Amino acid sequence: MWLSSFLASPKLTLLPSSSSSSSSPAHPKIQTLLCFTQNPSSTVGINVSKRHLNISILTLLFNGGFLLDKAKSISESRDHLQTYTDSKDGFTLLVPSSWIKVEKAGANVLFEEPDKRSNNIGVVVSPVRINSLQDFGSPQFVADKLINAEKRKESTKEAEVVSVGERSGQGQVYEFEYKIDSTRGGIKRVFSAAFVSSKKLYLLNVVHSDNPENPLDYSTRLLLEQVLHSFDALPLT
Repeated sequence: MWLSSFLASPKLTLLPSSSSSSSSPAHPKIQTLLCFTQNPSSTVGINVSKRHLNISILTLLFNGGFLLDKAKSISESRDHLQTYTDSKDGFTLLVPSSWIKVEKAGANVLFEEPDKRSNNIGVVVSPVRINSLQDFGSPQFVADKLINAEKRKESTKEAEVVSVGERSGQGQVYEFEYKIDSTRGGIKRVFSAAFVSSKKLYLLNVVHSDNPENPLDYSTRLLLEQVLHSFDALPLT
């Protein structure tokens, strides 16, 4: 209570000793007393503290429920994913179990959503001279290269980077999210990941429609993010 009152509105009183008589020594001893006086409105500070405590409890309960819902959604999204492993090219990832594997020139593997084939997951593997992505540049540098490549396409009307990240896998993995407005399919959300292993560059692109009239919903986004985070090199043997 005293501490609350002091923090809310401390009153500091400096009380010097009274002047000494003429018979006192030439250098009188000065006594200083610091008095902290209780704030008459200390109950206001207590009420505010209680209000803040109640708000904190409600916030904790809300966030706890949100985290539980998110954990449940992630668990449910995993139920719709299966592991795909390419032992020849040396990579692995999760893919939606209902998506179909198709052949396409230039892609080492490509999966498409049955009802909307423009929604797809593709991996490209290319030989490089570097040993890691760090030798090429920072995550932001690589993101700029990717977005500039998209902008050079004739079909691209607009492109922007949404987020850039980095995580550890068998090596360092760069992750990106960006939006593209294209004459081919409208606005798309792209989740991309890249890493280098055994002098090979591995690039994952997860493409999904995100048009204003039919935006990417929360559960689908969680599922696609699981695909993104699962992309990694196979352990070297």
